[in-house]
Amino acid sequence: MLYVLAVAARRYGILVHAFCVLSNHLHFVVTDPGARLPAFQQYLDALVARAVNASLGRWESFWAPSSYSAVRLVSPADMLDKAAYVLANPVAAGLVRTASEWPGLWSAPHQIGDATTVVRRPKHFFAEKGSMPESVDFELVPPPGFDSPEAFREQLVESLATREREAVRAQKEKGLGFMGARKVLAQKPTGRPAPGEPRRMLSPRIASRDRWKRIEALGRLVGFLKDYRMALRSWKDGMRAAVFPAGTYWMRVGHDVACAAAP
Repeated sequence: MLYVLAVAARRYGILVHAFCVLSNHLHFVVTDPGARLPAFQQYLDALVARAVNASLGRWESFWAPSSYSAVRLVSPADMLDKAAYVLANPVAAGLVRTASEWPGLWSAPHQIGDATTVVRRPKHFFAEKGSMPESVDFELVPPPGFDSPEAFREQLVESLATREREAVRAQKEKGLGFMGARKVLAQKPTGRPAPGEPRRMLSPRIASRDRWKRIEALGRLVGFLKDYRMALRSWKDGMRAAVFPAGTYWMRVGHDVACAAAP
């Protein structure tokens, strides 16, 4: 997973701030300076699915048949909050008591902005003399809006510890403990969760704890959708000079339409 993430991030210019890969889903906090997130996600999902299926000797669908959820984080405070949420996921799920105990792929706060990691190509699935690089450099970078990498790391460690304490308290109130890393690793990759898991009805596109910033961002999203639909209607009517709003993806990469400059 780390190898594919490193290759995909370099290929599509994605800046990775934090991540956590759990048994059946994953979370990333990233910045997408080149507006290439859909291509990054498609490449990563497809290659991970093929590689893991090959390692397990299976051929069925790997991911659930639905799109990934991309949520825009409005402010640096929201980036910090979501990074702490991502890293605390194994604790909130009742799997391990502290996030650093998680035996799966997890980005430690001290690695952010600290050093480059050389990730070697796995020996299975990837051809030794194929087109994939033998190794790839990977770096966790702090998100924009913070005075320094150290400042972001310190705030993230504090926020993560708060979320861990809240999760431990919630488990105790429910009379539950934690599975522990050993039992997590003992789970079979072919296992399935018990039926009855609640379905989530909401798929947010904006996340902000500041009510007014969230309202403002939602207003911009509504404006984007309105402008996009108007441009698409004009384009379908034969007006190939129609200008699509900044943030347009598929029409830009698939049909090379003109797009407005980002504000």
